[in-house]
Amino acid sequence: MVEIPGNLFPRKLDRHLPMAKTAHGIFIEDENKKQYMDASGGAVVVNAGHGREKIAKAIYDQILSHDYIHPTMFTTRPVEMLAASLARKAPGDINRFYLLSGGSEANEAAIKLARQIHIENGNETKYRLIGRWKSYHGLTLGSLAAMGRTSFKTSFVPLLKECLHIPAPYCYRCSFGLKYPSCKSRCALALDEMIVNSGPETISAFIAETIPGATIAACIPPKEYLKIIAEICHHHNVLLILDEVMCGMGRTGEWFACNHFDVIPDIVTLGKGLGGGVIALSALGVKEPHFNAVKDNSGSFMHGGTFSHHPVAAAGGLALIEILEQEKLIQRVKTEGEKLGNLLKKHLLPLPQVGDIRGKGFLWGVEIVKDKKTKRPFQRSLKIVEGIWKDLFERGYIVYTSTGLAGANGDALVIAPPFIINDDEMEMLVNAIKSTFLDFFKEDG
Repeated sequence: MVEIPGNLFPRKLDRHLPMAKTAHGIFIEDENKKQYMDASGGAVVVNAGHGREKIAKAIYDQILSHDYIHPTMFTTRPVEMLAASLARKAPGDINRFYLLSGGSEANEAAIKLARQIHIENGNETKYRLIGRWKSYHGLTLGSLAAMGRTSFKTSFVPLLKECLHIPAPYCYRCSFGLKYPSCKSRCALALDEMIVNSGPETISAFIAETIPGATIAACIPPKEYLKIIAEICHHHNVLLILDEVMCGMGRTGEWFACNHFDVIPDIVTLGKGLGGGVIALSALGVKEPHFNAVKDNSGSFMHGGTFSHHPVAAAGGLALIEILEQEKLIQRVKTEGEKLGNLLKKHLLPLPQVGDIRGKGFLWGVEIVKDKKTKRPFQRSLKIVEGIWKDLFERGYIVYTSTGLAGANGDALVIAPPFIINDDEMEMLVNAIKSTFLDFFKEDG
């Protein structure tokens, strides 16, 4: 075996990582032949499972046919067909798709496109962006400014453009101290206040995750929340950008998560599951009239990217979509996702340290608390969720972590397995999480 020289700048600097050797289905095996159930699909990315030959063959064939083709010089069949496939599944008149490499890029492009749409329509004073606290949109400077995850931003605040923020639809910890439904969706009405107080003529767009992912652990907004948001945006001529990088591509049981709420955004972003974890691929979808405003006026979106509209990535994305369609995996997420949620609630909700379990499809959050009655979180300095994650990992189960749910404190697990997980595997997973909780808090005293 070739010795690893150690020149990598790794993602984790505080611990030694095992060397992955193979990955098939929902399992990863390291070089010591230890097997891990990938119950988070990495960073909520792997939806069709690891090691799909169909995707590998599509990418291989495309490389041999034509690989890098600059998108200002040619178009290619895989790029055209992927855009057409997404348009058929997208709600309303979201008919145009711009292909990129990652979720951060897609959100960055969406922010810029919203600004340019206003310019093309003669509304040049509209430049400000509104996001939500406890949100995640990526780590490029524009998407980082839009993000509401404070711990990721503080070191880079001097580099960031101003972005306004309103509270998230987080009923378990309502920012207004209210209860649903008597609150009358106060958190949605906060958008109207922000727009009015900031000057509607200055606001370009509102960006939000359709279903918040890792930052507040799969917190489903009230059913009317997004409709109220969309009405407010329309009233003030503010574009609605829905970030579906994590929750899209079937993760919640719909191709587009906004279909759960009967809302059509002006711009939607996709990533992660669009390439199934096999290849770097993301997309921005936009309504046809907005596309035409750019096309018919300046004739060009003031954006680009060396690896945008890449035919090899698009071929992989097309193959992934074919798998999801042929194996009816999106429908499977609806039924099996409900089973997973019921298992989590049955086995984990009675535990004294589990405050809330919420989610949809194969995207579930388990919030961890010190005091269940008062919802008091553990101090972040204790790194509770990191400890639980480590113990689970050592047992051979991989989940995702969420921190900072209650101010700077708070912990949660995110459970988001590939869509092919079976009933026995779900039982194994939930039992492993329960055993880990019992052992961890017994040892913790």
